[in-house]
Formats: sequence, C-alpha cells, structure tokens
Amino acid sequence: MIPTSGAYILANARVNQSLTPGLDTAFDSDGFALADIAVDGGKVASIGAAGAPPEGAIDLAGRIVLPAFVDCHTHIDKGHIWPRAPNPDGSFMGALNANGADRRARWTARDVARRMDFSLRSAYAHGTKALRTHIDSEGPQGEISWPVFTEMRERWRGRIDLQGACLFGIEAARDKKWFAGLVSQVAAAGGVLGAVTYMVPDLEELLDRIFAAAMEHGLDLDFHADETDAVSAISLKKIAEAALWNSFDGKILVGHCCSLSRQPDLDVLDTLDKVAHAGIAVVSLPMCNLYLQDRRHDATTPRWRGVTLLHEMKARGIPVAVASDNTRDPFYAYGDLDMLEVYRMATRILHFDHPVGDWPKTIAATPAAVMRLDGTGVLASGGAADFIVFKGRSWTELLSRPEHDRIVVRAGQAIARDIPDYAELDDLMVE
Repeated sequence: MIPTSGAYILANARVNQSLTPGLDTAFDSDGFALADIAVDGGKVASIGAAGAPPEGAIDLAGRIVLPAFVDCHTHIDKGHIWPRAPNPDGSFMGALNANGADRRARWTARDVARRMDFSLRSAYAHGTKALRTHIDSEGPQGEISWPVFTEMRERWRGRIDLQGACLFGIEAARDKKWFAGLVSQVAAAGGVLGAVTYMVPDLEELLDRIFAAAMEHGLDLDFHADETDAVSAISLKKIAEAALWNSFDGKILVGHCCSLSRQPDLDVLDTLDKVAHAGIAVVSLPMCNLYLQDRRHDATTPRWRGVTLLHEMKARGIPVAVASDNTRDPFYAYGDLDMLEVYRMATRILHFDHPVGDWPKTIAATPAAVMRLDGTGVLASGGAADFIVFKGRSWTELLSRPEHDRIVVRAGQAIARDIPDYAELDDLMVE
C-alpha cells in the first residue's frame, strides 16, 4: 500500500484531534475526523480536511492513522528472563527476589545486550519511535549495563530514540561515594537520574540528595513510587514537596503511584495539588500493576485494579501517560512492548472512554513532551512522517483486535515488521 519511494497522499485517513494539532476541521464525538495526509521526503508535507481523493492518492477509506508510539517507562534490561527466572507466586517480593538472583548470576554485557536488542526489535515492529528504559544500577551492575545501553542507543539511532534512567533503591543513596559515582556515570551517558522510593525514615534527606545531584549535573528525574496498596506509602507527595522546596525546574516523571487510590480523599487532594504545582508528570503501568497488586494466595479474588488516579490527575492539569513497564520477567510474565496493547488494556482498566477525549495523548504526545522529544507523538505539517496505519475505523474496531497486520511507516516508508522469534533467546535460558 505505501510506496517504497517518492511522494504520495493518504486520502480519507481517520485521525484523532488530540494527536493532530493545527488540523482545522470538524471532529466527531470520538475525536476523529477524516483527513488527507501528503507525504514527501520523509516528512508530512501537509495534512488537511479530507476532500475528493486526488488522482493517484491511496484511499484509506476511514482507516485510523496514529503517530508512532512513545513508551516512557520500560525495563528492557530485565526483559525476557521469565523462562529462567519465573516469579514463584506472582507477588512483588517474588519478583524482587527472582530478578535479583538472576541479575547477580547472569547479567553479563552479552546477556543484557541480546535481550535489549530483542526488546527493541519488538517495540520497533509494533510502531514505537521513542522508548525510555530503567537500568538496574546497584552494585556492579551499573558498570556492566550502562555501556551496553550507550552502545544500544547508537545502534538504534534513527529508528528508536532510546533514553536510560538509572534504577536503585533510594536507601543506596546513603552511600555518598557510591551515589556520586553513579550520578557521574549517568551524566556521562546522557541519562536520567532515577530511584525507587520507599517510606524510609530519611526519605526527605535522600530526596534532597537526589534533587541536588540532578540540579548540579542538569539531569531530569524519574522515580518509581508507592508500588503498593499500603495507605502509609506517600512518597509521591514527598517527591512533590522536595521538588517545590528545591525549586527544581527540570522534568520529573513518577511511575506507579498505586497507593494513592487507597488513601483518604483529603490526603489525595493535598498530594495532587502539590504534584500539579511541582509540574510533575505521572505514568501508570496498568498491565504490570494489574498483575502484581492485590495478588492473593488464600483462594480469594483480587478486588483492586492497582492503578493510580489518572482521571483526577488529568483534571488538575497533571501530565499523565501509560507505558509498557516490564515484559516477560518476574514483574510481569507477559507483554511485548506493544503500545497498542497497553492502550487497549488501559482503556478497559482505567476507563479511557465515554468520552475518549484526549486520552490517546497518553501513548504519544504526552510522554514525548516528558522525554523532551519535540515534534514526536503528533501528526503535523512539517513533522516526520512516522505513523501507523491500522485497519480499525473506530475505537471499538481498533481496540477489539490485536491489529497484527498494521502498517508501520517511518520517514514516509513502510518498515519490514520483523517481530523476533522467542527461540532466538533459547541459548540464554539454559544453565
């Protein structure tokens, strides 16, 4: 359908209002309108309201076209270790223990590189243009994984914009010498400073240390916070307070924030007000949190979805996104870095419908802004012709099937969607 070279026009493409800024036309109640998209030289030459299809145009007959995906919270250093390190009981502690044991025993540079590349090929084939991965950085692992990350970023340059954020339990920052070395390593790699926060007694002091390091080195921040049902877990609020009293003006992304949905209303309002004032963005990981949170082992059914309060956040102007998180590792046994699957599941779990509104921004424009990727995550005249053509002509059609035969277009040309075979990793899964 898409020419391998030259200019062309896609007529009657169904585009979404939230992802096509500047398109002057009438949109329906689901945020859709028909548009003609002209592509030339790898760019969107123009995009305008659909008219009579020009001669030679490719008539999409109302098929949905979305910009390439942006996946802002993943763990491709952990990805695909499930066959050799399964979670024994589906619990969060089971995941931590299985992952830690596997990391200590097997995460060589070759092992991490093979699994990272496999993950990126999957994401690319599904239509992802930009991806941020957390990188386990405690102990000797940082010295192993960060060079692999920088090599992978160069190898994938032009196909996936790859970002890295360090990951460690915040209590490790008590070791000032180790923490200073990690910060220097992250800064040298052009990465993002990140940590997992817990309600440790010195949380505020440790957050100050992290914010100070980020400001000294000009780094953005990315936290894992409150991935628990414990009402007492309020590190999201502590992060917001630290951002405010440090007058931090960089980008801050906080993931999970599960416990917020368990807290009293007045506490929730206080936290959300501070998060909004601090300019923090929040990413929910609906598939992983559904898998881990409220996991029960007493023959009872889970009664909590595990996601955070995205509707309330969005109502306060807090930027919100959804992302893949873990794939086929002890924290989530499934997944393939397919952002359409993430959005489909988020729609069902978080009710991104009735109305749809601008929720599609959560997988494209909003995470692109958090990642400082200007012009990414939207379809606009003069922008890159990076988009996905689906068969679905409405949300109910698009989100009811896997769309395995979608057409992924990069720089105006359809890519070969070579989804890697799991058998490629078999040699890594043996003792």
